[in-house]
Amino acid sequence: QVQLVESGGGLVQPGGSLRLSCAASGSIFTVYSMHWYRQAPGKQRELVASISDGGITKYFDAVKGRFIISRDNAKNTVSLQMNSLNLYDTAVYYCNADLSTIRAGLMPYWGQGTQVTVSS
Repeated sequence: QVQLVESGGGLVQPGGSLRLSCAASGSIFTVYSMHWYRQAPGKQRELVASISDGGITKYFDAVKGRFIISRDNAKNTVSLQMNSLNLYDTAVYYCNADLSTIRAGLMPYWGQGTQVTVSS
C-alpha cells in the first residue's frame, strides 16, 4: 500500500511564499516522475510542475520563474517552493507520483490535496 501525504498549505497574502511538501511511503520499489497539480473551484485540475527521477523539471507557463520543484530521492519526497503568489494561485494542490511497488508495476498515485489560499 502506498501513501502520498502533502503538507504546507495555508493562507498567504499576495506576493507571499509557501512551501509544499509531499512524502511517499509504503511498499515502494522505484519512484519515477513526481508532479504537482492544482485545482481551483469550478476548474479542471492542471499540471503545475514536474520533476523526473533524474531531476529534469518542467513548469506550467503561469508559474515559471515563481515556483521551484525539487525532490529528495533518498526520502521519496517532492517539494514545491511557491513565490510571488497571486490570487490565481488559489487552489487545492495535489502531489502525484509515478511509481512501482513490490507487487505492482508502474502506476500513478495521488495525495489527498492541500489547500492554498492567496488573499489579502
